[in-house]
Amino acid sequence: MIKHLSSIPLYLKILLAMLIGVGIGYLFIWTGQQPFVNNWIKPWGTIFIRLLKLIAIPLVFISLIKGITQMKDFAKLSRLGIRTLATYIITTTIAVSIGIGMVSIIRPGDLFPQEKAQKYQEKFAEKVASGVENAEKIKETGPLSFIVDMVPENLIAAGGDNSAMLQIILIAMLVGIAIVILGGKTSDTLFPFIEATNAVILKIVDFIMLYAPIGVLALMAGMIVDFSGDSEMFASLGLYALTVILTLFIIAFLFYPLILKLLIKFKIKDFIKGVFPIQLVAFSTSSSSATLPFTMEHSQKELGISEETSSFVFPVGATINMDGTAAYQAVAILFIAQIFGMDLSLAQMLSIVLLTVIASIGTPGVPGASVVMTVMVLTTVGIPVEGLVLILGIDRPLDMLRTVVNVTGDVFVAKLIQHNQKSPMT
Repeated sequence: MIKHLSSIPLYLKILLAMLIGVGIGYLFIWTGQQPFVNNWIKPWGTIFIRLLKLIAIPLVFISLIKGITQMKDFAKLSRLGIRTLATYIITTTIAVSIGIGMVSIIRPGDLFPQEKAQKYQEKFAEKVASGVENAEKIKETGPLSFIVDMVPENLIAAGGDNSAMLQIILIAMLVGIAIVILGGKTSDTLFPFIEATNAVILKIVDFIMLYAPIGVLALMAGMIVDFSGDSEMFASLGLYALTVILTLFIIAFLFYPLILKLLIKFKIKDFIKGVFPIQLVAFSTSSSSATLPFTMEHSQKELGISEETSSFVFPVGATINMDGTAAYQAVAILFIAQIFGMDLSLAQMLSIVLLTVIASIGTPGVPGASVVMTVMVLTTVGIPVEGLVLILGIDRPLDMLRTVVNVTGDVFVAKLIQHNQKSPMT
């Protein structure tokens, strides 16, 4: 029996746990034993949330350092490298903006009745108030306080505060760049340690995700009891999934092809036809890294991308270019904010854009890492992370679609860079 359970993919376990949690919630509502759920079941979900918060800072810190140090010679990046990195950052920012625009227009969280959203907000009033208070402080301290707050006064204090994740990211970037610039023995000595530490942290993420089905079951049961089984929650979740899908479709099949058509006169149908086999592999593997060999080979044969360009652009893209992940995180974060009835300030919206772009660069390609990154952004902006349980059950199919957009973005950037290199092949 245990052997059969271990063979079930994690995403199916989470989905099954979500359904069981719903069933348990309704069962205890029907029997009038709601306090039992809150006292004996829901705490196991709280433990899951705490575990995600526990690993967030070390995961972001080490994975970003590792990503930067893998660039090797940062001081001597060629024009190709600078252009590639700049293009990746720009496209990811645009992808996040599209996600924010879609969720702001569709507003799937508004399907929750106003009184239920208010009840949810009151339930976590202290956390919501903290986010509002932080936003008010930003207004009072001036327009540049957003930048000032990114620089920590104390390294230890920053490392002990999940809401100070921007400071952790800044420190990680400084450390990574310093290691690369020093190079030589310093880099050779530190890089194996960084890789080993990263491996340990990812293994801890694996442990936490093994516990994820229990945490999701407990949180979902508690949420059903809290909302007394209202069906609006599931309608809202369905509209959220549709919002994510529409956002990813716009990025992959409208934004990328249209930009190539406008900038380099590359036919839309040729791009879609050329990238489609890569998208199928990405969808089936749900991993940009696993798709990488096929992406490089197919792009050279079918899209006219040179070996020189593909050998640099695609490996870097598989590490730092996560347009689909960033757009998804933006939709998820604003969806949760809508459920809580939170109106985010301009400073909070800018934080979401910046954090999702940076977090997508530092997101390792392992199950559960994107969830931890989302927790990081939620915590920093002041949105209660308990709402995250709503989206975990359907995260796996959406993750497959996110990977499709991620690899499509890699091909898109490679085609742009190839054109700018003025290669005869373009």
